[in-house]
Amino acid sequence: MEERKRTGGSLTQAQLDRYDKEGYLVLPDLLSEEEMAAAREAMTAKVSMIADELHASGMIPDKLDDRPFPKRLAELFRGLTDQDFLRFGRSWRDRIPGYFHLMSSPRILDAVESLIGGEIFCNPVYNVRPKVPGVAAGAVPWHQDKSYWPDANANPVITVWISFVDATLENGCLHLKPGTHRKRLLEWHRESHTGTGYTALEDHQLGSRETVALPVKAGTAILFNDRLLHMSTPNRSDEVRWSVDLRYQPTDQDPMSAHGAGFLARSRLYPERVATLQDWLLEKTEHAV
Repeated sequence: MEERKRTGGSLTQAQLDRYDKEGYLVLPDLLSEEEMAAAREAMTAKVSMIADELHASGMIPDKLDDRPFPKRLAELFRGLTDQDFLRFGRSWRDRIPGYFHLMSSPRILDAVESLIGGEIFCNPVYNVRPKVPGVAAGAVPWHQDKSYWPDANANPVITVWISFVDATLENGCLHLKPGTHRKRLLEWHRESHTGTGYTALEDHQLGSRETVALPVKAGTAILFNDRLLHMSTPNRSDEVRWSVDLRYQPTDQDPMSAHGAGFLARSRLYPERVATLQDWLLEKTEHAV
């Protein structure tokens, strides 16, 4: 069983037991629309920057400023290629204040604290994922998150996946294999057909465990272990499936500085060291006292 330092947190014993057994936990309605607003504004700002660049380069005739949040990015890239999209990255890791506010959300940290204790480091590998219809980067092959940091002395790393729109079977919701978090890190390869470079597993490595699809409402969080096998399917709708995946780990483990600068998100022992927005913008891992 995965070791936990239960000093507090919001999860019930039944939820903890389920996470231990299955390697994941679904928390419906963890975040309200108001609590997601700052991050959504950051996403909207990024889309406007992309629209400005596409328009300035003559790739689109109209920046579609009046289009709603779920549709605008999809319509901007309609008629463009996968490589046009990948110019901006398969996922985004911009230091825009709204993302810091999301990563520092007390509701998220309360849930994570139940799993790893009250000394919480926010891993630098966070991703904003716009799954755009018809773009190959939207489909993520079967993998374990740990394949992205195979040599890091970090265990457990908790992924917190949050949908900013309703995630459905049509627009490419998350799929996973319960119980596979007890596997070792499997031998993986880089996906080479689409140019995305995702880490991927072969079909014969997936085993016989059932696959569970997880369509969820906006504001739902899915917490899972970084060894759990998971994937997502292509977006076959006409809107963007917006999600974020955040990662948290105990403070006594590898901060993975090779991937960027994470930050001290919560400390029951040294609360004065918790990083502020300004610290994060300056890529400081904690607040100097």
